[in-house]
Amino acid sequence: MQLSDEKIREILELKDRISGQIEKHEEEIEYLKKNLSVLDSLIKQTSFTKASSLRSTTEEPPKVTIKKEDETIPLTRGADGAVIANAYVTPEQVSIILDEKLVIDADTPPFKTFFLDRIIGEMKRKDSVEVESGKIQPESIIDYVVNKNGSNIREIIIKNYRQKERVKEIVNTAAWSLTRMLENKSK
Repeated sequence: MQLSDEKIREILELKDRISGQIEKHEEEIEYLKKNLSVLDSLIKQTSFTKASSLRSTTEEPPKVTIKKEDETIPLTRGADGAVIANAYVTPEQVSIILDEKLVIDADTPPFKTFFLDRIIGEMKRKDSVEVESGKIQPESIIDYVVNKNGSNIREIIIKNYRQKERVKEIVNTAAWSLTRMLENKSK
């Protein structure tokens, strides 16, 4: 079977596109393997529950619960859509793990002033009011932990978010804050 020059060019273009797709998917597989490794380490760290953290049976259940299986939400930089972190949502907490290549100092604005003080702080104030009115237990107040490597943020854990609406706000404002921090860092 004899092929024309144009058919041969089309076949070569198709071969190049397929090769490009294979390379792209191999990169994606590596990225997924890295994320799986992070998830494995998180599972190992959280697979045991301390007796002190178990809820009493008299405590009111959370108002809204996330679906039973855990959820992963990529946080992307607005300008180019690059994934800068992943949020791992469980019924108990939201863990935001920054991309290992990112180096962002915890003192870079607007992390503390906007994300921690204004967004999480306001949720904490609302929870305190609900504790005072007897709607929730004191141990159900939203709280956070920032894990760092030196002064650089590696992970942000928000515990007791209690409401699905809060997850969306936390994830969106975290993505916005991290994007602004990267912009401020590069100035």
